[in-house]
Amino acid sequence: MTNPKKEKTFVMLKPDAVQRGLIGETIKRIEKTGLKLIAMKFVMATEEQLWKHYDKDDAWYIKKGEQTLAGRKSLGLPVEKEAIEYGKDIIRALINFMSCGPVVPMIFEGNQAVGIVKKIVGSTEPLSSEAGTIRGDYTLDSYRLSDLDGRAVRNLIHCSDPVEDAQREIPIWFSEEEILAYRLVAEQILYDVNLDSIKE
Repeated sequence: MTNPKKEKTFVMLKPDAVQRGLIGETIKRIEKTGLKLIAMKFVMATEEQLWKHYDKDDAWYIKKGEQTLAGRKSLGLPVEKEAIEYGKDIIRALINFMSCGPVVPMIFEGNQAVGIVKKIVGSTEPLSSEAGTIRGDYTLDSYRLSDLDGRAVRNLIHCSDPVEDAQREIPIWFSEEEILAYRLVAEQILYDVNLDSIKE
């Protein structure tokens, strides 16, 4: 079993975060928790990486497609295809958005890193994200608007949830050699049991 202090999570700043100059602010918010940044890149994501990253099964496509169908009906919009195709359209739109400009993939490490980052980031839809979260504070998009526009929701950041997603996503974006092992001075106050090396 992995030591909880070594839990890793995958985070990716999306093209809207890059274009709006929110890279530093977003990293700062995560680092201030005490989590350690152990890998980072500035890249143009490939379509192949994005399909692997957003890997979904038919059950997911159907479930999401049925939600889209319900939304279209409530807005009086025509239903033009099966639920599964509407579900696949969600991923197609995401890939189109995520490949429109640079992204910043990162790995953070620390106690319950996945849960900590998820709490800071907020829920997927910015409109329903709480104030104080990255999505709640820095963007105003909603599912309704993105559905009307036929595009992916612009919510600034991706974060892994649950831990198994982080384990699957990290190798898509980073090789083992790109993940750094080092100690932060701050880890002493965060993790040392006796704190006997603080006093002079």
